[in-house]
Amino acid sequence: MSITTDPSQDQTPSQTDANPAADDHTTASRGLLQPRSVFNEVEGQPEPLASSPLSEKIIITFAVTIPLLACVYGGYQLWQYGWMTSLDLGLLVVGWYITGLGITVGFHRLLAHRSFATTRPVRYFWMSLGSLAVQGSPLMWCAVHRRHHQCSDKPGDPHSPHLHDGGVWQVLRGFVHSHTGWLYSPYWSDPSLKKFIPDLMSDKPAVVIDRFYYLWVIASLTIPALIGGLVVDGLTTWSWQGAGTAFLWGGLVRICVTHHITWSINSVCHVFGKQDYQAGDASRNNVIFGFLAHGEGWHNNHHAFPNSARHGLKWWQFDLSWVLIRLMERLRVAWDVKVPAENMLAGRRL
Repeated sequence: MSITTDPSQDQTPSQTDANPAADDHTTASRGLLQPRSVFNEVEGQPEPLASSPLSEKIIITFAVTIPLLACVYGGYQLWQYGWMTSLDLGLLVVGWYITGLGITVGFHRLLAHRSFATTRPVRYFWMSLGSLAVQGSPLMWCAVHRRHHQCSDKPGDPHSPHLHDGGVWQVLRGFVHSHTGWLYSPYWSDPSLKKFIPDLMSDKPAVVIDRFYYLWVIASLTIPALIGGLVVDGLTTWSWQGAGTAFLWGGLVRICVTHHITWSINSVCHVFGKQDYQAGDASRNNVIFGFLAHGEGWHNNHHAFPNSARHGLKWWQFDLSWVLIRLMERLRVAWDVKVPAENMLAGRRL
């Protein structure tokens, strides 16, 4: 069964000792489920980071612009010549789902917030899928995200759209910063970010996947191309055209789609939508991205209860990531699944 944690109750040592695999870094604080290693041991506002090196900015530029240009090129080819096979479409959609879920279930809810526990093979599985999304290595992704939660929409937030006062231009500037501009800040190489992930620095699956992250980036592009090159002619001959279109749609375009859906949680879901709970920031529930981002768009719910494995807290708020976590729990490969108790929901409801 899922754990419904009351804000007045904390996890006792005996509970943790009873299950060595359980998450022993949680505590009830201000009515929320929060990882102690992040919110209690890291005190004060994070210090500013130095400018990132030029080489890092060049890598980020390629990682952002090449998938976007591929998306524009693919759209043009599709419009003019219908240059997209059913296999290409399948690779795009399936790839979007499985790598996106790798981010939402693996990087976000499992690693960053420890909203459930699972076996080591399942951890490897979800972290591998998340790495195929090409959104940064798991350790740095989690470090940046935990920093965001520590000071959401306040100075020190890596990607808030609300830190630029002024007119329309400043609002637009903040929105662009929260969507992609923040990537040029030195969050991917700064060693001080390790203080946000002390628990993950000793997590073997996370460390192993992180160490070989760039192999997953290569695999993210080559796997669709190999499938396209082999399947088009029935596994009998190699098709360079099939490999090329699959590389475009199942590789680059799929990466672009998952990039911008994830980044829209930082930008769109801190500007547009509805607030159902007190969260202390500008996070919003956005119906569109609730579906596109596999449940991540119920962002106000998430910021109100950050360690909840379930983001869609109302019956109609579909949360595919939660469905899979619940399924894993039913199959007994997930446990300590954290969801807010009813009194917690009532206490923060607007």
